[in-house]
Amino acid sequence: MSNELDIFVGNTTLIDEEVYQLWLDGYSACDAVGIRIKSGILEQTGATTDVLQSDTMDHYRTFQMLERLLHFPLKLVNQLLFQIPPCRQVMLIQKYYAFDEAFVREVLGKKLSKGTKKDLDDVSEKTDITLKSCRRQFDNFKRVFKVVEEMKGSLVDNIQQHFLLSDRLTRDYAAIVFFANSRFETGKKKLQYLTFEDFAYCAEQLIQNWTLGAVDNQVDDMDMDLDKEFLQDLKELKILITDKDLLDQHKSLVCTALRGKIGIFPEMENNFKTLSRGLVNIAANLTHTKDVRDFFIDLLEKFIEPCKLYNWSFSDVHLFLTHYTVSACALDAFKQQVLWERYMSTVKSCLLKMYHE
Repeated sequence: MSNELDIFVGNTTLIDEEVYQLWLDGYSACDAVGIRIKSGILEQTGATTDVLQSDTMDHYRTFQMLERLLHFPLKLVNQLLFQIPPCRQVMLIQKYYAFDEAFVREVLGKKLSKGTKKDLDDVSEKTDITLKSCRRQFDNFKRVFKVVEEMKGSLVDNIQQHFLLSDRLTRDYAAIVFFANSRFETGKKKLQYLTFEDFAYCAEQLIQNWTLGAVDNQVDDMDMDLDKEFLQDLKELKILITDKDLLDQHKSLVCTALRGKIGIFPEMENNFKTLSRGLVNIAANLTHTKDVRDFFIDLLEKFIEPCKLYNWSFSDVHLFLTHYTVSACALDAFKQQVLWERYMSTVKSCLLKMYHE
């Protein structure tokens, strides 16, 4: 009596995405087995608990060996030890560098240092994300920051080229790096209503318009640092609020343009000078490091909160900012139109993103 046994031998590294996600989420192999059992996998496959445990441990060993390559995705793509199809390589990289929004909101704008990392226990408890996952995400942010901080060229392009991330994930990491470099305050209680997506959008506007790279694509760290000469020049905009004739003319042009178009016209007319002073003073104070860090708080306190107080709609805010910007450029005695447009185009975009009805 003879027994026949079919055997297939291959060298392709098998990746179970569900187990990979459990590993990324910081679960131990033992916990992962329990979660897989609860999902009904034993009934679906007819496997025993011992087989499931062995399978899970095998996957975990593979992921641990792959992790050193995932730290530098170009190495994963070019290595020959693990035979992984390109589509699976993409999946491994994207999932490894993905992050939880609850986590990134806790560390956004903070220095990516050992001190911040020591606080991850509290972040883990607050967000209900495992400490191991918090550390992986934090280390990813720090690693990307370290690789690109001294590079010339586009921040987005540098991140994409070295970490092979998707377009959206690349732009998100660019925002994280930019915020960590400039240390914008995002953690204050009154800013908690803003999502990471809100801040990422604002970061993209700032990078495209206010950094050194916005005017010179050959400078060092062009997308990392704000253009200090531009910030210094913004003081010239104070003439819009210190020159009474200009202030009155500006108000008159805006009121003429908006009369009959917005329901909150009386409130806008009465508060025009206060709102204008707020926006111009934000510009004039951006030479100070603290005021740069408080940029989003200032936008909230000096413009958004007053508008909310008088029940301005999103449409009202959009119309006001549009005509407020354009009208200043029409003032004969105002000679800083290019500077004004560079400033207000970005401020307008950020304010509209931050104005949640």
